[in-house]
Amino acid sequence: MRAFVLVETPGPWGTDALRDARLSPTVASHLRRARVQGVRPLLVRRHGRSVPTRSTVLAAHADPHHPWLEVAQLDDPEQLLDIEFGALAAGESLGWERTEEPVFLTCTHGRHDRCCAERGRPVAAALARSHPAESWEVSHIGGDRFAGNLLVLPDGLYYGRLEPEAATELATRHRAGDLDLAHLRGRCGHGFAVQAAEWFLRSELAVTASRAVRLTARASHGQQTEATFEVEQRRWRVRVVQVQAAAQLLTCAARRPDPIPVHELVSIGLAGGSQQ
Repeated sequence: MRAFVLVETPGPWGTDALRDARLSPTVASHLRRARVQGVRPLLVRRHGRSVPTRSTVLAAHADPHHPWLEVAQLDDPEQLLDIEFGALAAGESLGWERTEEPVFLTCTHGRHDRCCAERGRPVAAALARSHPAESWEVSHIGGDRFAGNLLVLPDGLYYGRLEPEAATELATRHRAGDLDLAHLRGRCGHGFAVQAAEWFLRSELAVTASRAVRLTARASHGQQTEATFEVEQRRWRVRVVQVQAAAQLLTCAARRPDPIPVHELVSIGLAGGSQQ
């Protein structure tokens, strides 16, 4: 998923944000159709549940190499009906104001899963103090078992198992161009196998600069994927394999364990060189 639209919607979100939040049926239906066109709609609010006079809307395209973020202020939620989701999914500008500032989105959607509220709200509170202009609470973004969860746009970086102090440091590091590998879950602009391969390579080389690793090729053979990355003008090949991990409870509300696919490292080496 590379395209996102974030709609400021204060107040409770309910179990299903687009269905249960205070949106008109027409607007809610329009936002649900965004998914069919390749755009993920999310609801956001400032920590503390302030009620703005105008609604902030953000559009992000999380291309791994050329991400961008645009912002608009709407007087009437019905203006959301004018958004062309197909254009956003294709990486086209909506004509809104382009911003170079990132946004830090902490999942606090407790009605979806209580883990997100219990572990997410302290993180959201810390970021609201340290980075108030860039920080939002966000509706369900997935991976409840990793709460507190944080999505950073437009880069499309997912972080998990954050504590408040670590989240504040992460935001500061991100603004300086660095990633927090200890909490990084992946970069959503890539498929799962490539996300895992990038993390393994960064960890092996101790490379944290956000733009230092560039995917140049990928190939899959059954459950194994080979990804080629360029790092400081050198090409590295990383092989990972998808395996089934032991069943576990995936959310705080889960009543039975479920198996999950995970990726394990097979090898890392310079293209044309030896494997590690």
